[in-house]
Amino acid sequence: MKTLRIPMTMLLILFAAACVTINVYFPAEAAEKAADRIIKDVYGEQPAPSQGPAAEPQSRLQPESVPARYRYSLLDWLVSPANAAADLSVNTPAISQLKADMEQRHRQLAPHYASGAVGMTHNGEIDIRDQTLIPLKDRNTVKQLVAKENRDRGALYTEIARANGHPEWESEIRQTFARRWVDNAPGGWWYSSASGSWKQK
Repeated sequence: MKTLRIPMTMLLILFAAACVTINVYFPAEAAEKAADRIIKDVYGEQPAPSQGPAAEPQSRLQPESVPARYRYSLLDWLVSPANAAADLSVNTPAISQLKADMEQRHRQLAPHYASGAVGMTHNGEIDIRDQTLIPLKDRNTVKQLVAKENRDRGALYTEIARANGHPEWESEIRQTFARRWVDNAPGGWWYSSASGSWKQK
């Protein structure tokens, strides 16, 4: 009977592949970039021009030690799932509609951010910080705007997580947006810490 001989390097690679566990991690850097694009659109700023596609990560395997017919299919199998987790999609119709509604509402809220009447909270929402800074006739309108904004922000975080197939990411997406709303805001706007104290940017 003819014995099938498999090169030792191939056996080692197959053994390593069998032991690999692909961890689907939260893509924090991609989430920040996605948040910045959305927030700048809402705030009325243009996103920075694209820098082109990201460089492909280099494999630690030495391709010369593996026959060509195995090399690419094995590397694709190992690398592709990990690369897929490094992007964050924010291009669904639901996200586009939420963003459009928030852009329109922002034009009404902006004067109240600037006056200090409304501020950004630590959990990615907004709140009325000082209602005495809002004319009496406008207070109910501003309260309604704040409530609608918070509803849409919550829906946005949920939809981004759902659209990327990881509803468990919602909390991390919310935390990312909470930081980026503040970081992208103009100077003079107010934001709250986790303890509830207000600070001016």
